[in-house]
Amino acid sequence: MEDEILFEEKGTIGLITLNRPKALNSLTQNMCALVRVQLEKWRLTPSVKAVVVVGSGEKAFCAGGDVVKVSSSYQAGSDEWRGFFYDEYLMNIAISEFPKPYISFVDGIVMGGGVGISIPGDFWVATEKTLFAMPETGLGLFPDVGGGWFLPRLPGEAGMYLALTGARLKTPDLYALGIASHTVLSVNVPLIIEALAEASIASNNDVADILDTFHSDPEPAPLSPYFEDIDDHFDHASVEAVVASLEADNREWAQKQAGIIATKSPTSLKVTFAQLQRGAALETFRENMAMEYRVVNHMMAHPDFHEGVRALLIDKDNSPKWSPATLDAVKDSEVESFFESLGRLDLLAK
Repeated sequence: MEDEILFEEKGTIGLITLNRPKALNSLTQNMCALVRVQLEKWRLTPSVKAVVVVGSGEKAFCAGGDVVKVSSSYQAGSDEWRGFFYDEYLMNIAISEFPKPYISFVDGIVMGGGVGISIPGDFWVATEKTLFAMPETGLGLFPDVGGGWFLPRLPGEAGMYLALTGARLKTPDLYALGIASHTVLSVNVPLIIEALAEASIASNNDVADILDTFHSDPEPAPLSPYFEDIDDHFDHASVEAVVASLEADNREWAQKQAGIIATKSPTSLKVTFAQLQRGAALETFRENMAMEYRVVNHMMAHPDFHEGVRALLIDKDNSPKWSPATLDAVKDSEVESFFESLGRLDLLAK
């Protein structure tokens, strides 16, 4: 049985390979814990000048975490689900605070946890095969693993748009929004890794110089004609106001977005809206992850996550029955409760 994650020192780099291709390299608790341990080791290893992360197989960089297993664990009364999020979020923090260049080659599908193992780093390199999404509101969850930090820091209201709709983006849009630092051909990824391994890396500038030599600007972003519409419609004080703005716009794109949002969990939408507002005001990534850990713990006790997993991933009838079923039935006090302290169970509790 092959290891689900591989670590290798290759020249001057530490190479992480997510090695569950049949599961689209989705993360397990063990993988998250091992990454954190390995980063601590490489932080103290003088010969390792940078870290690179890739996914194995042809389809995915990392399609997320095993949310079916998480839901089953909670419903069975096990504490395994909490351990998964604990190790995953501490891994996210470790990546964010890693003192050496951290480069992700996001070649293929990247969703949820795959974003979390890549975007807190220094370089996010997309290929022509990259497909990105944070689809959590459709699962009765919220865009975690750092979504509260990076989404509100995207240009305009792009982050709120991505969070509420779960829109899928390809490389031209990812580069236009600054999610991707570079775009390269998939076939060149091994060559770039070799170049990094052979280089004298002293800083992010040295990495950027190498990536720049392989970079080529993608085609114009398909989303770019809608950037102004996104800013207009998603810059409102509530989810209800966003939806009302979209519904009042008779153009096809706006009507489509309103229809998409209508399929999402009303509770998830409102919690996500609050998450991004709060995250925008935080000073550190670490603080954001502490906030998200509170939210995910409270969300496990809410029926929508388990219903979303059932409808989309287990029974696959794509007909979740959300509770409450409408936005106006989700009270502000309920939204606030998702952000309450866990006391001694807080992520960074001393």
